[in-house]
Amino acid sequence: MARSPGLGRGLSALIAEPATKEGGAQASSYLELPLEAIAVNPYQPRDNFDQAALNMLTESIREVGVLQPVLVRPRPDGKYELIAGERRCRAARQAGLERIPAVVRTAEDADALEQALLENLLREDLDAIEQAVSFQRLIDEFDFTQEAVARRLGRSRSAVANTLRLLQLPEEVKEMVRAGSLSAGHARALLGVGSEKKLIRLAKKAVADGLTVRMVEDAAKAGTPGAGKGKTPSEQPSAADRGAAVLELESLLSDHLDTKVDVSLGKGQGKLVIQFADLDDLERIYRVMLQA
Repeated sequence: MARSPGLGRGLSALIAEPATKEGGAQASSYLELPLEAIAVNPYQPRDNFDQAALNMLTESIREVGVLQPVLVRPRPDGKYELIAGERRCRAARQAGLERIPAVVRTAEDADALEQALLENLLREDLDAIEQAVSFQRLIDEFDFTQEAVARRLGRSRSAVANTLRLLQLPEEVKEMVRAGSLSAGHARALLGVGSEKKLIRLAKKAVADGLTVRMVEDAAKAGTPGAGKGKTPSEQPSAADRGAAVLELESLLSDHLDTKVDVSLGKGQGKLVIQFADLDDLERIYRVMLQA
């Protein structure tokens, strides 16, 4: 299976081995650039930067400087466009620096977006909506297929498709995901609700009542946020049998592995079932488990 060369080795994998232009000239170089000469990357996938985390990075830069260079590409006007490292640029400005170490690399627009996305995926964990928007931009603006997005970013096609489905959510629910009050697993479960009003109502209930992903799935299948309350004991969701703690762990595992996970407990032992779409998806899950 073809792998994205930068995955699994951090941002250094993107810049450690400079590419070469035709004729053998290096396409990358290391410089210290004035911050005022660096423009924001229009393909930056991250919309929100946590101010508390930015302040911590600022203090670190004041103490020890910028340890990891930013990645930029030259512009026709003599300035540079940021590909990766906007947090470092912002923190360096807050720290009062005038210059910042940078790797200068020529890059096409698709490469610029991909490298910015890779940096965030590897370092900052884009929220699921930001990931979905970035995937869709690769498809709409650069004619990528879902398979191409998956291949370039080291994911399975099904994982990319499931992330893209989140763009179908109402804007109010997307904001809940962006804010972190609603997980990607909960958001995917909500997609089973046909009515937008019911979907929003169930999303709010999931946040307010702390519903697990399984509870949201059950409610979505029944078509109402109150699903399950009037059922007989034998028809109740499995919380009564397995306990809220097991359901919560099941939900956390599903979110972490980005796939459906089932946990069942027996008298002397339990069983964990992890679903995967294909061998590529199985390898993705394996890599996620190694990083835990």
